Amino acid sequence: MDFVSVTDLGSEGLAQVLTSAAAVKADGGGVADALAGKKVGLFFEKPSTRTRVSCEVATIELGATPVVLKQDEVGLGKREAVEDVARTLDRYLDVLALRVFRHTDLETIAANAAAPVINLLSDLEHPCQAAADLQTLAEARPLEGAVIGFVGDGNNVCHSLLLASAMSGVSVRVACPPGFEPRDDVLSAARAAAAAGVELSVTHDIAEAVQGADAVYTDVWASMGQEDETADRLRTFEPFRVDEAVFGMAGPEAIFLHCLPAHRGEEVTHEVLEHERSRVFDQAENRLHAFKAILLHLAA
Repeated sequence: MDFVSVTDLGSEGLAQVLTSAAAVKADGGGVADALAGKKVGLFFEKPSTRTRVSCEVATIELGATPVVLKQDEVGLGKREAVEDVARTLDRYLDVLALRVFRHTDLETIAANAAAPVINLLSDLEHPCQAAADLQTLAEARPLEGAVIGFVGDGNNVCHSLLLASAMSGVSVRVACPPGFEPRDDVLSAARAAAAAGVELSVTHDIAEAVQGADAVYTDVWASMGQEDETADRLRTFEPFRVDEAVFGMAGPEAIFLHCLPAHRGEEVTHEVLEHERSRVFDQAENRLHAFKAILLHLAA
């Protein structure tokens, strides 16, 4: 089984991963040597802080050996064909976890490797982040019936959040500028996978998305690879900043989420990021526990 898309797990598998992640965080889950002797390849085509450190530490703490590779060492699709890289690494490693620009490269690797392939981020999805997001929300309230107001770009983080939330009984309301909506095929897939009672909507009105929500979520306005669009995006997204007034529209016990890194003063103000109900650093910590649970589900 692969974890290229969050839907690869199915609703039951995702629920098992979230339960496992909570157990691992609470008491270690008795899994210290669960992957002893395994070798986990960690490939990074993009820079990384949380993903690199959380995945490497998770691998070590499960008793496996991390093998970290960078694009300038591998030359994915440049120095060597993607399928050849996949078939070669598959002979050495028990798990292939990759952070890439093109989602299609992940699909090619999964088609050419017998080892489980894990998406550490692509231009289409960020499924490991979505698992950590839901783990963090579940620490604040039951997932079933919860509502997340996502404010900003309908990007890869938004895509996986829509899919994972729908599968877990969580409604998501996305507020974004015109032209920056999540992809129609992702929204359709999320609605097809949605549990009973889940509502998924896209609007250009922040209040409509955030009003009464149990969590308010945002992400940077320009992701890696979009640097040349930064100035235009800053102007376009200016009305979609999460400040105290926006956060105040959510429910009285609502939490604030951000996958980080954050650009304080752009997509979120300092006051909201440091709010007493901000859970962004719990969310970052949960990347470690969620990745352990994903590894255990796929490779134990």
